[in-house]
Amino acid sequence: MRAYKPKDDVQKKSYYTDRYWVAPQVPTSKVEDDAVFAADLAAIKEKFEVLDAYIQVGQMVVYINAKDNYGVLEVLKETQGYTQLSELSAIDWVAKKGEFEIFYQMLSMSKRKRLRIKCFIKQDEAIESVNTLFRSADWSEREMFDMFGVKVNNHPYMKRILMPDDWEGHPLLKTYPLQGDEFAAWYEVDRIYGKEARAIVGPEIRDSARVDRYDTERFSRLGYEVPMGAEPKAKDAEETPLAYQEEGGVFMIDKFEDDKAVIIEDRKR
Repeated sequence: MRAYKPKDDVQKKSYYTDRYWVAPQVPTSKVEDDAVFAADLAAIKEKFEVLDAYIQVGQMVVYINAKDNYGVLEVLKETQGYTQLSELSAIDWVAKKGEFEIFYQMLSMSKRKRLRIKCFIKQDEAIESVNTLFRSADWSEREMFDMFGVKVNNHPYMKRILMPDDWEGHPLLKTYPLQGDEFAAWYEVDRIYGKEARAIVGPEIRDSARVDRYDTERFSRLGYEVPMGAEPKAKDAEETPLAYQEEGGVFMIDKFEDDKAVIIEDRKR
């Protein structure tokens, strides 16, 4: 068993200090080493230019020109048995190359093979939608636009899917502030109360690890609950006993009582 390490403020600790850090690549092999992938690659090369191709972690990776994305996926679907588009998205290389890397993760159930198509586009360029080939591309292309700002031509409903329509910026860009910017800090306040209430309400707290018993509605008051809108109890007030159970209990489940809880000190038990 691993040695226990304290988890104090674990949400506040960043795993990487360099947001532009690139993980080392795992070894690759030649496409010729796999007869199935070699045939798939040959089918692509018959109609389109292939910039690079290799096998990595058991799947083939093929780099193509961005203008050929629809045609290549059509060939793979219609003639090579890759009938499922399981994922598509973008990778932000704007700071390093001024480009986005677009990838399409393909799956052939009949061959039991996975294949990844990749291409690069400039920051101000758009990519052709593959929604008419694979319906799974619909929401993925919208998410790519929402999170990265990558525009997709001929998509039937190209608008944000996660963030509000009037949101400024694209949260998965590596240049996007980790705790949000001024717009993010005041978005909910402005929408709900209006800008004139900024001085009264204050900015949103973007720290996900923070729990404040004295927030606007005082939701975070575990152990010192008070009725909605009432003033919180003084710090020396009697603590409310914790009991996690519905009124009347649940069949075959004992009601939890905080004063009967036992903390196990011996982790090897």
